[in-house]
Amino acid sequence: MLKDKTKLVIWPVYLDATKSRGEGRILSAKVSVKSPVLREIEKAARELNLAPVVETDKSYPKSWWSTGGRVLVDKKGPKSIISKQIALKINETRTKK
Repeated sequence: MLKDKTKLVIWPVYLDATKSRGEGRILSAKVSVKSPVLREIEKAARELNLAPVVETDKSYPKSWWSTGGRVLVDKKGPKSIISKQIALKINETRTKK
């Protein structure tokens, strides 16, 4: 349980286009990113000035057997909006390559 109320937890599954809503995706399929990695989420959050903190040893509760990690970001708005901004930034970065 996160005790710091000034941070939001962003799990990669929140942004993952390959996952269903039931598996934890919170964004629409149109905005989501296919298989995001922690490094991409951290970079996008840094570009959005959200002071990301990566925790690689954490497991998403619905898939507790898989240690995928999470990113903590500054709470500068609702989780859905911040997640969408991060996903859009990742998509923007991927299309530049």
